[in-house]
Amino acid sequence: MTLAITGASGPLGRAATRFALEAVDPKDLVLTTRNPEALADLAGRGADVRRVDFNDPLTLAAAFKGVDRLVLISTDVIGRRLEQQRAAVRAAADAGVRQVVYTSVPEPVPGNPAVVVADHAGTEQALRDSGLRWTMLRNNLYAHMQVPVIQRAAAEGRLVTNSAPGATAYVSREDCAAVAAAVLTGGGHEDRAYDVTGPTALTAADLAVLASEIGGREVELVHVDDEAYAAGLRAAGLPAPVADLVTTFGASAREGFLSTVSSAVSDLAGRQPTSLAEIVRAAPAA
Repeated sequence: MTLAITGASGPLGRAATRFALEAVDPKDLVLTTRNPEALADLAGRGADVRRVDFNDPLTLAAAFKGVDRLVLISTDVIGRRLEQQRAAVRAAADAGVRQVVYTSVPEPVPGNPAVVVADHAGTEQALRDSGLRWTMLRNNLYAHMQVPVIQRAAAEGRLVTNSAPGATAYVSREDCAAVAAAVLTGGGHEDRAYDVTGPTALTAADLAVLASEIGGREVELVHVDDEAYAAGLRAAGLPAPVADLVTTFGASAREGFLSTVSSAVSDLAGRQPTSLAEIVRAAPAA
């Protein structure tokens, strides 16, 4: 059986590849990327590295030829992602791929204010309509993205949030990669959706407590509305689209869309999920 991972030169793809190679021979693995040179080490081990451009259907068709099961890692081009991923789903179906494992987001439903939801919901629907067998891995927010937030709060003595009183089940990227590799190499899980989460759901108040422990000082929790939160992120140097994106994740947490905790990491990957506290404490000092 030939297995494939898209975006294999990115952080999630690289990690998923590493886990997959613990279970399968490199010659059974197709790795797609915009930059094949970045995967020269894996090509040297026998993996089939193929160039792909999600904006070019011809490269998608060639990339998926002969593949039986595929991990489709969502692309990062907001505004074009849905079009790109629909093209990938069509190409997978045309190439005879049997099953697509897709990295989605929690609760991709109407009403979830996270700006990424429409792209993921549309891709999930495209998979359901394609005739392919599918598996949705609905990864929660990455824990490592909170490291600078908590370190800054520890240093400044205040944590500004728009997410209260909601909770988020932050998950490590390594755990997401391990789950993707396990589903890819183990088979099964057809037509199933899994919430991939950390071990607990944490509120902004929990993050403030963690920041206090890290910094050895009390950290004040400051609640602001979405407009003020986005403005603060822009003032801190984030580009406006990124600030708006992050703000919508806070709104999603506030409205309860990120709070589900599951046992998917242990059930599927056979490992205990890493907590946010472990990741923060292991991170280099800011």
